[in-house]
Amino acid sequence: MRADTVPAMNEKKEFSERLRAAMKARRLEVSGAVLEREFNSEWLGTPVRRQTAWKWLNGEAIPTQDKLQELAKLLKLNPHQLRFGEQVQTHLQAAQKRWDEGAGYTERDTFDAFLKLPAPQRKVVREVILAFAKAHGEDTTADTSTTRS
Repeated sequence: MRADTVPAMNEKKEFSERLRAAMKARRLEVSGAVLEREFNSEWLGTPVRRQTAWKWLNGEAIPTQDKLQELAKLLKLNPHQLRFGEQVQTHLQAAQKRWDEGAGYTERDTFDAFLKLPAPQRKVVREVILAFAKAHGEDTTADTSTTRS
């Protein structure tokens, strides 16, 4: 097995664990037959086969986005939560809150201007900001070596 397939396999396994837990929470028997029946009762597209539902439940496949949306609706979950888990959703919400609370009009206006700069000028501005952050004791874990010419 190639090393680059391990994260994908873990991702499939983690998805199947979330799917199983969601089915249990909705008091559905965790089986390919039940998932096939419940999914197809709501799905307007080509019906999924029992084998497909079994693969979703056993960490061998992740549904396409359209089917994921339908699964989430069936299981009364946010599609991102079903696909990626609670931790990703919590992380995204925390990052959004930090941005919303930490960046006022002036910072957002400055960031908009930054985005309009050509790449070489963005590079200079980024390095200046990271130098100031480092001087003030901020942890700048970003690797600036890849941006140097």
